[in-house]
Amino acid sequence: MNRIRILLLAGLIAAAPMAAPSAHALEIQARDPLMGSLRQERAREESREGRRLSASEVARSVSRGREGRMLGINERNMGGRPVYVVRWEYPGGRVADITVDARTGAVIGER
Repeated sequence: MNRIRILLLAGLIAAAPMAAPSAHALEIQARDPLMGSLRQERAREESREGRRLSASEVARSVSRGREGRMLGINERNMGGRPVYVVRWEYPGGRVADITVDARTGAVIGER
């Protein structure tokens, strides 16, 4: 009977960290507003106010003059500024990540 109690207690202790965000995750969220749950709403608001391009505008911009197809687009924070990372597949199958400044639309890099 004691074994069962010990196993149940060990299971509860192991599952406890999954129930709530860690202190580290909360600290990152506090330091980096793009990591917060309001990230998409903030992006929409900044796009409406003309302070940031929308993901669809960035996708159209990257598509112009580039052969291949877009596989996906993600919003990130790079050194305190919002960026979009566009995953692009070129003819022949090569896949690249194209980093675009969310405010200016300038391509920052490709790898």
